[in-house]
Amino acid sequence: MNTVKTRQTEKTQSRLLSIVKVGGAVLEDPFSLDVFLDQFVALPGLKILVHGGGRAASKLSERLNIENKIVEGRRITDADTLDVVTMVYGGLVNRKTVAALQSKGCNAGGFTGADLNLIKASRRQVKNIDYGFVGDITEVNSIAFTALLQGGITPVIAPITHDGKGQLLNTNADTVASAIAVGLSKSFTVSLIYCFEKPGVLTDTENLNSVIQQLSPATYEILKKRGTIHSGMIPKIDNSFDALLNGVSSIRITCALALILNTGTRLSL
Repeated sequence: MNTVKTRQTEKTQSRLLSIVKVGGAVLEDPFSLDVFLDQFVALPGLKILVHGGGRAASKLSERLNIENKIVEGRRITDADTLDVVTMVYGGLVNRKTVAALQSKGCNAGGFTGADLNLIKASRRQVKNIDYGFVGDITEVNSIAFTALLQGGITPVIAPITHDGKGQLLNTNADTVASAIAVGLSKSFTVSLIYCFEKPGVLTDTENLNSVIQQLSPATYEILKKRGTIHSGMIPKIDNSFDALLNGVSSIRITCALALILNTGTRLSL
């Protein structure tokens, strides 16, 4: 009987998939990153880590005298900025994270969207704002992702995509995490978790106890109009509601140091 239960548990866990996105502030602090990665490794079932690195990219841009332009949490990416984010996201941040996970016994592999044709995108069309070399995701290669997961590899994804014609594109990491979650939701029971330095979505950014435990689209619109929710939190929540509408089982926004705890802001339709 115990053997049967063990097999059932293993089968269930083989269909559980956690997709975790971690922000740049956590990545830059060695202690926070170490605690976060310990918890990430401890998550049950299969997992994918999507990381940002915007702060590190901004710092390098400043050192190179390249102007940082960000609108509602999205970076305007000219040719020079594309070089910077490719170096930072796809290089330094990704490889350091993979090395740290390997040291903790997690068989991580670092990828951009161009690797294995994992994530294709098209350059964003110019409307009110010209975002430059920014990509809107058109396709997630769920077959390749599934093969990696079933092969015992934990993908660590940098938010650089490609258009299939040789052009790399900068893509919002929250959007990347959401798109992967939706793409794999037909084959797995997917939980999407956004981790950053705060304990969740706050009504008062100065009060860490003001966490909104449950967030609906109606409440979100009210708080956005008030300016309570703004900047980088907007694409995070927009992508979250889209993911819930397209097959993702659960979404939580929480502190990176509380990844394995049932805390933070849960989104619901």
